[in-house]
Amino acid sequence: MELYDVMRTTCSARQFTDDPLPDETLVTILDHARFAPSGGNRQGWRVIVVRDRATKEALAALSAPAAKRYAAQVQAGENPWNTIDPTSVDAATIERTPAPAALTEPFLRAPVVLVVCVDLKVVASMDQDLARVGIISGASIYPFAWNILLAARHEGFAGTITTLAAAQEPRLQERLALPRHVAVCAVMPLGRPVRQLTKLTRKAVAEFAMLERWGGPPLTAPRRG
Repeated sequence: MELYDVMRTTCSARQFTDDPLPDETLVTILDHARFAPSGGNRQGWRVIVVRDRATKEALAALSAPAAKRYAAQVQAGENPWNTIDPTSVDAATIERTPAPAALTEPFLRAPVVLVVCVDLKVVASMDQDLARVGIISGASIYPFAWNILLAARHEGFAGTITTLAAAQEPRLQERLALPRHVAVCAVMPLGRPVRQLTKLTRKAVAEFAMLERWGGPPLTAPRRG
């Protein structure tokens, strides 16, 4: 596929057919994804390939607590899990909110689930001393995660980057025998999508790109002719 076509049609897939995703194809996908950039080219990514049903069930269960909070905050009109505005939803409300099936069942339906991790010993976290949640470390892992989805699209497969289970990282580390310095960045179901979207909805460039400063004029293409 042409590059821009892949970029414009790589969707978040959560429903999959019964088609298998062979190891040969998965190796091809990861072989292309590995050319993603990372800080210092340290390539701290590690991938746990999960096909075992019991482990998939554990991943779904570990995603449920965060999914319940996500759903409860949405119902309250909040932006779930943001680090700026404290939630008004209490623990009891979260606990009695059902975890949406769409957020947990993909792990059971997909032929393979990738647990994408990063070795924090090789990541340069330039914002570690700032008084906010750290995000810079993600620059060394999420380009790789996105490359997986782009390569999967090229091969006729699809998936999505989920992060709900990361809220239970200590239990994930125990389940998967991960060292404590290895962070879980994404749990990614992959398979043949039931439906391949070809038209995605995104904001126009002028809605998010501004010139010179915050609130500056929007970036627009010059008129021709």
